[in-house]
Amino acid sequence: MAVGGEGFKGGAGLEGSGSDVGAVGGESREMRPALWRAGGGGAALPLLLLLPLLPLPPPLPFLRGFGAGVAAGGGGAGPFRPVVIVHGLFDSPSDFRHLRQFINESHPGTEVTVLDLFDRGASLRPLWLQVAGFRQALAPIMANAAHGVHLLGYSQGGLICRALLATTPEHNVRSFISLAAPQMGQYGDTDYLKWLFPRHMKSNLYRLCYTPLGQGVSICNYWNDPHHRELYLNSSDFLALLNDERLHPNASEWKRNLLRIQRLVLIGGPDDGVITPWQSSLFGFYDANETVRDMEAQPVFLQDTFGLKSLWARGALGGCSVPGVPHTAWHSHRGVYEKCIRPHLT
Repeated sequence: MAVGGEGFKGGAGLEGSGSDVGAVGGESREMRPALWRAGGGGAALPLLLLLPLLPLPPPLPFLRGFGAGVAAGGGGAGPFRPVVIVHGLFDSPSDFRHLRQFINESHPGTEVTVLDLFDRGASLRPLWLQVAGFRQALAPIMANAAHGVHLLGYSQGGLICRALLATTPEHNVRSFISLAAPQMGQYGDTDYLKWLFPRHMKSNLYRLCYTPLGQGVSICNYWNDPHHRELYLNSSDFLALLNDERLHPNASEWKRNLLRIQRLVLIGGPDDGVITPWQSSLFGFYDANETVRDMEAQPVFLQDTFGLKSLWARGALGGCSVPGVPHTAWHSHRGVYEKCIRPHLT
């Protein structure tokens, strides 16, 4: 399958883009969530005790203008389709100023919107709640875009975008760009995990995540423990349903909705440092022995449970693997934008 701007071709594996993308550029902000910086290390309060204190997003009518998320020269009057961005865990629209700048330099007049809700600590709220909020915020943008929009989801936002597309009939999203998103789930002892769950490691986090209490935390919604497959299938209220790994009555409709997109672009890399395994960004994941199996070996692909193989077969699925990019630098990296994102914002 071709990478970056070389087109989409079905019938081949995901290829890397090589080392020509260049060194990491832009800013790399500290990965530690701001919510815990004041407390210091393991002395942080347990996450679940803090959830009731997390701020709710502002009422959606307030978001109609999307504040600073709308770039100058917007309004959809230019020759390019609007671009809508959904942020990741602990992010906010201000973190995407470089990406917005890149887009407006290469595609002048493009309306670029970073949806301003579930920012920072509120991004820990259950993902179906977030999907509903982002869907309502996206609706007026799509309604005003006669030729459709491009949707980019970063990190956790990539999963939100996929769920949004699956559950939104008659959407007009042309390209869905998944930027360093754990599309097949997360399983690893990363720094984020240590800060959020100081008393748990990857080997025992299932004891919390696969409970009703744990499913109230966004990260647990896509925690995919390969050693406790049955618990995952029976307890995951989000990813197991989104992947149609657990039967549900909306599966056919969700698949049909997702397949309305014209292309799916998957972006990730081996030096991400947060998404674990990093191949989850390209729909690869661990087997029971923690050996990474590529997308083409995953049951969700082989059985085409939610449309992934259908996209691949029609040449609408592209992958872009870029080394040397840490997780917090994906949206500020000029090389990643030029190679993996810009070609699909037509």
